[in-house]
Amino acid sequence: MALFKIPALSTTSCAVMLFLASVSHAQSLVNTPEELEAKLEILSRELAEQKTRLATLELAHRQYQQQKERLEFLERQVEAQQSSLDAMRDIVAWDVLALQRGAGRVGSGESPVGGGETLAQAATSEQAPVGRAPAAEGRPPEVAPIFEQPGVLTAPGHYVLEPSFQYGYSSSNRVALVGYTIIPALLIGLVDVREVKRNTVTAALSARFGITRRLELEVRAPYVYRTDSTVSREVANSTATDSVFSANGMDMGDLEFGARYQLNDGGIDKAYYIGTLRFKTRTGKDPFEVVTDCIQRCLGNANGSGLPLDLPTGSGFYSLQVGVTALYPSDPAVFFGSITYMHNFARDNVSRKVRNGEEEYLGTIAPGGVVGFNFGMGLALNEKSSFSIGYDHSSVGRTEVRGEVAPGSVRTQLATLLLGYSYRLSPKTSLNVSVGAGLTRDTPDVSLTVRLPMTF
Repeated sequence: MALFKIPALSTTSCAVMLFLASVSHAQSLVNTPEELEAKLEILSRELAEQKTRLATLELAHRQYQQQKERLEFLERQVEAQQSSLDAMRDIVAWDVLALQRGAGRVGSGESPVGGGETLAQAATSEQAPVGRAPAAEGRPPEVAPIFEQPGVLTAPGHYVLEPSFQYGYSSSNRVALVGYTIIPALLIGLVDVREVKRNTVTAALSARFGITRRLELEVRAPYVYRTDSTVSREVANSTATDSVFSANGMDMGDLEFGARYQLNDGGIDKAYYIGTLRFKTRTGKDPFEVVTDCIQRCLGNANGSGLPLDLPTGSGFYSLQVGVTALYPSDPAVFFGSITYMHNFARDNVSRKVRNGEEEYLGTIAPGGVVGFNFGMGLALNEKSSFSIGYDHSSVGRTEVRGEVAPGSVRTQLATLLLGYSYRLSPKTSLNVSVGAGLTRDTPDVSLTVRLPMTF
């Protein structure tokens, strides 16, 4: 059996065959022109969509950046305004202290009529950093204080200590006719002519505490020294010489507790209203505790003076006072005014001491209420000093004894013209001085008050 041999392929032949196979495969992968054009159109549309999407994203990014920059700008504005507001509040706070506390007090425990009598506690307040626009949420503006109750409230979390010194002087002439007349020119009885000179010195320490931006509490502790000199000549007693009767008293006065609340926000050309409440105790020596030189006169002997041997330092009655103060800033001045009412609580089974240890029974005593009002204007002279002028008036009702009006008791009118000046010694301390001049016979002739409020 014959064997056939397959001739071996050369290397060149193999290479040729592989090339022809690859060319045939490549030709099978090449698309037609129509297919290429369709694919190109699809790719073009996808590219356009990607460009549109990218443009949308870029626009959203720019808007986000703009909003972010606007928000950052607003935050910087808020921070700047808050810093300005805080700085303004600090300025207002120090101006309050520099302008507010320094003028004559006419009120509870410091009645110009003198101790021992239940006349007089008029009150009010004022404030305003004149020429400055107060913050809407801040405290009212201030002026140099000349009335008893300041209108500027203490900042929350802070307190103010205020030592004060007040001097008052009054003099009066009195003619007492004890007898009866037969004809207008003829008197049967006793004629008692007296000239009374009274000096009152009151040293006090007040503390005010800021509870909130609209509420503050106050406590005041006075120490009183009084001297009275009475010059009298009992004409009907056939004497040609004057006799002088002197007495003095020195002790704690009546403690006072108060609260003030700012009723509204107020602002530029918008009034501030502040409500006040004050309670006065009777911790001082009252008029019924001192010994009166009365027993001899009561027995018909003209040698008795009828005057106290030592002087009281308190009114002898509990009192509650309410009021409303209004402050209206009108650059460059601040106008202020207030209305108050003080109720004096009656005392039962009252007796007073007389010479030789005896007592005179008086019964139930009900002092009259006190209606008061005041008004004025404050003006800042510069950054450290201010000036105030005002008028204070109190109308004191008649006193009742055992349910009837006491003999000789009439409604008393107390009118005072007040001038005040304040100087800021430091950001936390100011010096306040005020002078009051009495305009009626029952009001002290002159009063001088010096106060030194210190903020902590």
